[in-house]
Amino acid sequence: MGFRALTLALASAALTALATAQPAQALTDPASVAKGYKAPRDAWGHPDMAGVWSPATITRLERDPKLGERLVLTEAEANAAEGVTAKSNAKAALPTDQKLKVDDVDCGVQGFSGVACGYNNFWVDPGTKIMRVAGQPRASIVVSPANGRMTLTPAALASLRAQQTQSGNFDGPERRPLAERCLVAFGSSSGPPMLPVLYNNHYAIVPGKDLVAVEVEMVHDTRLLRVGGAHEAANVRKWMGDSVARWEGETLVVDTVNFRPDQTFRGASANMHVTERFTRISPAQILYQFRVEDPATFTQPVEGEVAWNLTKDKIYEYACHEGNYALPGILAGARNAEKQGKEMEGSRGQVKEEGEK
Repeated sequence: MGFRALTLALASAALTALATAQPAQALTDPASVAKGYKAPRDAWGHPDMAGVWSPATITRLERDPKLGERLVLTEAEANAAEGVTAKSNAKAALPTDQKLKVDDVDCGVQGFSGVACGYNNFWVDPGTKIMRVAGQPRASIVVSPANGRMTLTPAALASLRAQQTQSGNFDGPERRPLAERCLVAFGSSSGPPMLPVLYNNHYAIVPGKDLVAVEVEMVHDTRLLRVGGAHEAANVRKWMGDSVARWEGETLVVDTVNFRPDQTFRGASANMHVTERFTRISPAQILYQFRVEDPATFTQPVEGEVAWNLTKDKIYEYACHEGNYALPGILAGARNAEKQGKEMEGSRGQVKEEGEK
């Protein structure tokens, strides 16, 4: 999921190192990673996961096809990728050339340039390191399918192609992305699954006896994981789905169903089923694992792993104003463009959210 030209770094890594790389594997056994570590207990005797955690990483969600079924990078490849990111950040931190016209400014942020430069590098925080699980530098967050890539069913592909021929993404507020309307976070930051995005990647976990709260920095969401009990009726569709949790030894297992059709993962249907596993495997790391099942969308279940690293950072208010102030301007701009006989960029098909990598 890393947006800092990871593919360039991988291409520059020594080819001789490929033979020593490890093949892809199934979801990691947390006990084998923890190597005897046992998390401290909270007030209710459960593993204590309280704190602020960050999954920020330059590891990409889906694997570079050139890597095939290799889940683990060599140290040379990981160092090269991190080096590219460091150089990119250093370049982006240089003073802007005052002789450049606004259309020629390089923001240093992928997806933003010229007058559309909503951010420069100062405002984003996608991470600077390759994600490591048990010391292994990972080539992708997705671990299954074995090639680290999600494959859509023929029906899902046909639906996607149909969306790309549609128009009207600026017809009204309902057609704009949910995060732009300040409803939920950009990308899949709110979850589930909960994945790193362009910035604001912190999560604060607050445990309780019958409820575990996970505050999402991006936009302002808080997931409430009910410990024990059953799911609500299938006709009760919630933002971030209906989550029921249980403890399995050292792991908090969360089962989520009943999604809203306008908030799903990578085009999945509202009937997708997400299982998450939170395991504190060291004083400074939680191993976050997820499984997405949706036969209508994916040819096989999607499984992934993310390292959540403990941080001393604090979560500050995310004051989302797009929905309050910017949306009338966005729609007014679309009406003005129509009067001029122009079509706004992104008016057809799906609109990529700004927080997605």
